[in-house]
Parts: sequence; C-alpha cells; structure tokens
Amino acid sequence: MRRHVVHEEHINHEAWAIPYGDLITLLLAFFVVMYSISSVNEGKYRTVANSIQNAFNGTPKIIDPIQVGKEPSLTLTPSVLSTPQKPTSEPIAPPMPAPASEPETAPQPPPVPRDTEAEDHLAGIADKVEQSMAPLIDKQLMVVRRHRMNLEVEIRADVLFPSGVANLSPRALPPLRELAGILSGFANPLRVEGHTDDVPIATAEFPSNWELSAARAASVARLLIDTGVDPHRLAISGRGEFAPETSNATEEGRNKNRRVKLIVLGGSDDDENAAPAQAIAESAKPAHDESTAPVQASSGGRLAGAP
Repeated sequence: MRRHVVHEEHINHEAWAIPYGDLITLLLAFFVVMYSISSVNEGKYRTVANSIQNAFNGTPKIIDPIQVGKEPSLTLTPSVLSTPQKPTSEPIAPPMPAPASEPETAPQPPPVPRDTEAEDHLAGIADKVEQSMAPLIDKQLMVVRRHRMNLEVEIRADVLFPSGVANLSPRALPPLRELAGILSGFANPLRVEGHTDDVPIATAEFPSNWELSAARAASVARLLIDTGVDPHRLAISGRGEFAPETSNATEEGRNKNRRVKLIVLGGSDDDENAAPAQAIAESAKPAHDESTAPVQASSGGRLAGAP
C-alpha cells in the first residue's frame, strides 16, 4: 500500500498586509470623523441648539441674531458638543448717543441752478442801466431789452453818429462813458453790433453797409475800452442791413433799423464758454420775433436822420 505523503503547509509571508490595511482604513475613518466634529459651523450649531432648547424650555430668551452659514471662528471642544451652552438673557446695550458738545449740522439749501444765477445777475445789470440811463430812455433814444440769457442796450445811430460816418458825435460821448462805467464793474462778456438800413452806401471809406456798420461798432467798442472796460470781454460785429428790426419800406422803419446794440451776455470771462450759443441765438433774433418776447424799458423811439 502506497503511503500518503503529507506536504508541509505553505507559509504566507504577506499575511500581515491584510490587518495592516484594515488598521489604516480604520485610522482614516477615525480622523475623518474627528475632523468633521471639530469643524462645526457655529451658526448652524446655534440654530440646532436653540431649536432643541425651544422644544424643551419654551420661547427662547436670546435676542442676539443668529447668522446661519457664518464660518466658525473658534474650534469647539467635545464638552461643548455634549452639553449645549445656555443662551444668555442679558439684553444688548443700546448704542451710545453722540456727545452733546457736537452741534448737529443744519441742512444745506439746494444749490441754485447756474441759469438762475445768470438771470439774476443780468437783471441787476439791467436795473442799474435803466436807473442811470433814465433820461435817454424817457426821450426814447435808448431801449433796454431783457432776455433770458442776455441783456440788450440799443442806442439809435442818429444819436451816436453824423450821417454817413463812423466817428462818434460829441453829444454821444457823455452817455456812452456813463454806460461804460456801469458795464466795467461787471465781468460779463460784451458784444457790440452795428446795424444800418437797406439804403446802399458807396464811398471810398465805406464801400457798403457792411463796412459802415462794423466801423461804427468798433468806434463804440474803442470808447468802452478807453473808459475802463476790459478789451478781452469785447467782440464787435457789423450786421449791415441784414438784421433789420422792422421793415425798411418806410422812412420810419429805416430810421429804426439804424442802431448800435450792446449785448451783455450771461456768465463771465472765467467761464470756458463766455458766449453761450443760446445767448447768441436769442440776441440775433429780431425784436419783433415772438419767440424771444423781450421786455422793453421804454417804447422804441422814431428819430429822423440819415444812415
């Protein structure tokens, strides 16, 4: 009979790896659990703790607001997890009032619009001109018109110049100097316009009404400068017969169209736009245009005389 041979059992030298792997897995799970209980959201924890307290003790006495979702700033110990802290019932102290020595600032009035300031400034200039030039206004030799963004002081050319020339007459010097003294006290830009009727002129000095009107405006501007008006504020223009105030069909109308106009613009020389486009547009419109509706200090005069 053949004898059964018993083989020696094979020894597994790597059997230790199985319990070692189990130990590592348990340690990993342990650290995960410890980390999860050590990183507690304070807001959620307070919400849960207060809910449990409300269920057992009734209405809560906490007046502190609960901020859900706030990141924890402190690490809670296991003792805190096992026994919730009793919420405090002490009220929050009210904020301290401001010291009595500090006076309360009074409410500031709303800023005045720039257009309103310009209108009030022009109104003050108009009042002074009307008061000083009252004799000429009463004699219908000067007209003061108030617009929204400019002031017009119109003087009949027959008072200022002899017929067909651009040199100021002696009787025109005193009122013009008095007017220049008023305007020199303000910083508003000035524009001097010369106007004629439609009767053509053809002399060696003035080939057309363009040259005559521009020369007359320059004569008035030169007198303003000599009287103290800053030349940087001045501008002159010759309009000729192309900006009539009324029809040139009659002698009365032509007489009315022969004039020199001083236009005081809103603003000052310190402004970037010393001559606003709106003020120029208003001053360029005829006086009978209803869109401007000027207020005259006196009715327009009718004076006889040549251009």
